[in-house]
Amino acid sequence: MNPAIPARPTFVVPVLAFCGVVVAVMQTLVVPLLPHVPELTGSTPAAAGWLVTVTLLTGAVFTPVLGRVGDLYGKRRVLLASLWVLTAGSVLCAVSSDIGVLITGRALQGAALAVIPLGISIIRDELPAERVLPSIALMSSSLGIGAAVGLPVAALVVEHFDWHTMFWASAGLGLLDVLLVLWIAPVYDTSSRRAPGRFDTVGALGLAATLVGLLLVITQGPEWGGAAPRTLGLLAGSVLVGLVWGRYELRHSSPMVDLRVSARPAVLLANVAALLIGFAFYANSLVTAQLVQEPVATGYGLGASIVESGLCMLPGGLAMVALSPVSARLSARYGPRTALAVAAAVMAAGYVVRFFTSHSLWPIVAGATVVASGTAIAYSALPALVMQAAPVSETGAANGLNTLMRSVGQACCSTVVTVVLAHVTFRAGGREAPTLHAYLLIFLIAGGTALAALGAALLLPARRPVRSQDRRRTPRPAAQESA
Repeated sequence: MNPAIPARPTFVVPVLAFCGVVVAVMQTLVVPLLPHVPELTGSTPAAAGWLVTVTLLTGAVFTPVLGRVGDLYGKRRVLLASLWVLTAGSVLCAVSSDIGVLITGRALQGAALAVIPLGISIIRDELPAERVLPSIALMSSSLGIGAAVGLPVAALVVEHFDWHTMFWASAGLGLLDVLLVLWIAPVYDTSSRRAPGRFDTVGALGLAATLVGLLLVITQGPEWGGAAPRTLGLLAGSVLVGLVWGRYELRHSSPMVDLRVSARPAVLLANVAALLIGFAFYANSLVTAQLVQEPVATGYGLGASIVESGLCMLPGGLAMVALSPVSARLSARYGPRTALAVAAAVMAAGYVVRFFTSHSLWPIVAGATVVASGTAIAYSALPALVMQAAPVSETGAANGLNTLMRSVGQACCSTVVTVVLAHVTFRAGGREAPTLHAYLLIFLIAGGTALAALGAALLLPARRPVRSQDRRRTPRPAAQESA
């Protein structure tokens, strides 16, 4: 058997997509639990918030780093290592109620976000050309599908079982992922295409320091105060380290991030669009559950339970599953640039629906589903755009950077939503609550962000879409055939 060919090629995409869904579930797993964490662990609300923040930080750092490691040393090997890390983090959270241990476990879970760009890279390397676009569409959409499915499932566990059960279940899913990846390809040790060069340790550390600093400013700055010495000091330090890091990367023969490739208009604009799409997508996820849970006394809230609010996101997740092949056909026929523009327009339209129909359940669910539908198309188009513009040997790192930009967009969105809901308030039912105008303002901001993503898509260099007959006539690049 050719060691470059998976032993069970039929199951490669379903297994990789399932791995992506499991990893994405980890991102929202603790959201229904957060209000109860201080009581359950004897900690503070600020410490509880780190259960979300730390996954964002480790995901942002490890996604591009592990993507580059996969390019150099084998994507399947790094994929399996990421899944083992996710499983270990889940077990840590399952066996302890100490907030420090829980934060450590969540940090390990967040590091596994690299599974998604690694899966996309494996698909590009190993599958026939005609299967690549629909397969990466499903793989990329797994991020949104998992986030939508994770909320109601986690809410059910929190409401009916001991909360540790949630982490035992995630450990079981992580172990199942490992076994499935070994099952589909027990023969070949790594993805067959490797990049030349060596790992840039200094570049990885510089990137990590820059990202952690900036993300801490974004996520914690509002709580610390915008003019607080640690906020300003961390911002200045991050910018300084980033400038030094950029200069170093430009001179390095095998950089952690090839800034020259990243500066190409096709790559740069795709990453800008990823940041904006990440912002617009996350607003939909963050706000929907909270909006329907607001007490009836507010005059607009529906008083829904945690489980009911989580179920409001389920139609959007199902829509993402259904639309991933449609978006792949759209990219194949008209090009990923057009698909991304359509996606951003659909997301903006969804927020228009949300702005005018936020008073009853089914219109809220409908608006959230429209936004999720646009997200499915966007998440399918983005990796296709990156793969058009990035060298084959840098697919993992380039997709990792694009996934990182989505995470940065989500971090910015989380901060904006928190600030708006905390400051645009009134007294209702004896407590301080966000006004309906606060939610409407978020919809306006998110809709405007989607329109900005539309602008970025339209500025992308146009390329002729590749027809199926062209694929059959066009051989793979020499770099791919060398394996």
